[in-house]
Amino acid sequence: MFTFISVLILIVCVLMVLIVLVQNSKGGGLASNFSSSNQIMGVKKTTDFLEKATWVLAGSLLVLCILTVTTIDRGELDGQKSQIEQQLQETETAPETPAFPTEAPSTEKDTAK
Repeated sequence: MFTFISVLILIVCVLMVLIVLVQNSKGGGLASNFSSSNQIMGVKKTTDFLEKATWVLAGSLLVLCILTVTTIDRGELDGQKSQIEQQLQETETAPETPAFPTEAPSTEKDTAK
């Protein structure tokens, strides 16, 4: 399922790039090539269609990304922990305290007094 949704995301991204490249930021784009007045879709309808297609593709991309997060196979098995958790539990044991000498060694000056 994850792979299928990822492929859909790639298709939507490619379509969105194509739709955005067809548009012109100043209102030209695909509509500027159709200057004849006897076209089926006029200039205004072409830009409306491109804008609506952009919004639909952006919304579908958002929904597909959210679906992808929910379908990721995390590889979790019941009762098993990740390697990091296992290593943390192994190292959480109290370290052995080093044995420090409790008395200072006697020197000749201390014994001479």
